[in-house]
Amino acid sequence: MGMENAVVPYVGMVVVQIAQVGLMIAGKVAMSTGMTTFAFIFYSNALASLILLPITFFIYRSNRPPFLRTFLCGFFVLGFLGFLVQILGYTGIKYASASLSTTILNLIPGFTFVFAVLFRMEKFKYTSATSIAKSIGTLVSVIGALIVTLYQGPSILGISSHSDETLTSSSAWLIGGLLLTIDSLVASIFIIAQAIVLKKCPAELVLMLFYSCFVAILSAAASFIVEKDLNAWSLKPTMRFIPVIYSALFGNVFQVSIIMWCVRRKGPLFASVFHPLGVIFATAMGIVILGEAFYLGSLLGSIVVVIGFYFVMWGKAKEAETIDDDGLKGFESRNEKKMPLLLNNTAEDGVV
Repeated sequence: MGMENAVVPYVGMVVVQIAQVGLMIAGKVAMSTGMTTFAFIFYSNALASLILLPITFFIYRSNRPPFLRTFLCGFFVLGFLGFLVQILGYTGIKYASASLSTTILNLIPGFTFVFAVLFRMEKFKYTSATSIAKSIGTLVSVIGALIVTLYQGPSILGISSHSDETLTSSSAWLIGGLLLTIDSLVASIFIIAQAIVLKKCPAELVLMLFYSCFVAILSAAASFIVEKDLNAWSLKPTMRFIPVIYSALFGNVFQVSIIMWCVRRKGPLFASVFHPLGVIFATAMGIVILGEAFYLGSLLGSIVVVIGFYFVMWGKAKEAETIDDDGLKGFESRNEKKMPLLLNNTAEDGVV
């Protein structure tokens, strides 16, 4: 039984990475049928809100968190940032491949480290090996993202093709890479904002419910302003309807639940280490399902990004070990200070 409990978090995070890649492919399939990014985001978040509403009400029916004005403002900020993340991400996927998308998303831990230092949520010491490792890892990851974006190279696997005839393959690749890099930057800001809001309102499901609602509202408003073709809202083709259901279930509901459960049991570092697996899954699924080509630039850039990623993760792991060691030493020192008093009392009792 203990062995099974130890294995479950690993299986859960692997499934999360597969679901993440499936989410990207689902979005690309839906938009290839003429569905706009705004409509896809609206339907998936609206459906996720309907799923989360009864679950949240059932869980918090006896202990409802206070809904203060500051909480609603925080939820709206998260919704706005999440709206930008999804718009940039799905638009980038429209121009780029799934493997490029998952490769550049490995920039998020490095960008998050930079913003955490700027917001003083994490300390940076020039003489610390952990700070140097995280800084080098962030820089290496950015270099890898530049390689995979600016250098496409020859096709290694699959046949080179692109659905958008108005753009060449190289220009579409560049646009997609830049959009996904900006998406990673905004996603890092979203993570920082999420940590701030959760400190004041530690109710994850309530946060996800309002987040999905605000994203749905913002995407609908933007769509009515930008999109004039009402056919873009249609769900009649099966290739639109199924991706929307998949995105709602495996995007906002399933992924978040599994990640939170794993973070609660193993910590945030454990959940982050599995991101590079997405590159492997995205490459395989992109070639098999979408018939995408895998380029030399993607291979070289992916290797560099993953190296930088693990530099950042190594720094985080060593930092966590240092904190644990300091706590253990402090505990032992407090016990040593108390020990002579106990020994003296024992000696006196023996004399009497």
